[in-house]
Amino acid sequence: MRKSIAFFFCLFFVCTLSSQITNIIPTSTSIAQTSVADSHNWSAFNNPAMLGNVQQSEVGIQLDNRYLIKELNTKSLQFAYTTNFVNAGLSFTHFGYSLYHEMIYGLSFARNFSNIFSMGVQFNYYSSYFISSNSYRGALLPQIGLSVKLNPNFSIGFQSFNPFQTNIQTEYTIKRISSIFSLGTEYFFSPDFLWRTQMDKEISSNYRFATAFDYQMIEQMKIKLGIYGSDYLVPCLGVGFKNGRMGADLNCELHPLLGLNTMVALKYEFGK
Repeated sequence: MRKSIAFFFCLFFVCTLSSQITNIIPTSTSIAQTSVADSHNWSAFNNPAMLGNVQQSEVGIQLDNRYLIKELNTKSLQFAYTTNFVNAGLSFTHFGYSLYHEMIYGLSFARNFSNIFSMGVQFNYYSSYFISSNSYRGALLPQIGLSVKLNPNFSIGFQSFNPFQTNIQTEYTIKRISSIFSLGTEYFFSPDFLWRTQMDKEISSNYRFATAFDYQMIEQMKIKLGIYGSDYLVPCLGVGFKNGRMGADLNCELHPLLGLNTMVALKYEFGK
């Protein structure tokens, strides 16, 4: 009972004070959640156009922890399959615990057109558990994305999650699903140093602004630094490792009121 009270108490403040992006969407492996224009990284349930830039089939797992409370964990899995014509992806994410949880299943397709622009679409099935009826209810919602390279060093990205504002309705209540529009940029100062920006707007929430820098220190390691803000400024720090086909990312965010968010992700690339 105490866990349930603590969970809903924290969930209320998370929805009120944190960024407008709903808990069920996994944190991007791009620092400060600047994934919409990240041309070298596809993160599940972020910009599906980035799937078109994947060069080799890959599989990844990820765990997000919010404020050191295990009931607020988000677990996700993603798989990308590359072909000469179009890349396909499967993804799954789970948020919550036994008394309250939500899940999204995603099927995505994307293509890169001569390294000039990429387009992607993802079909998501959003499912939520309602304890009042002891049943699951779900809704099908689209996600679209676009990335355009304006010159060799500068590109922009756009994506929309649930653009038609689909909700889940039951006999007792309406479960609102966030409708998010994102726009971002990516600029390479050099092959080893890049800068990204992003702006998000959830239909009924404030704008979220983010900026981030990635620096490739050595071939196997990069450091990531960023900050984002909506109601509060949240500093972010991360590190990425890659050794052969295996990669790992660890990101941390420090909310001034709620505390620490952490994300760890592992990815494996298959040979062609």
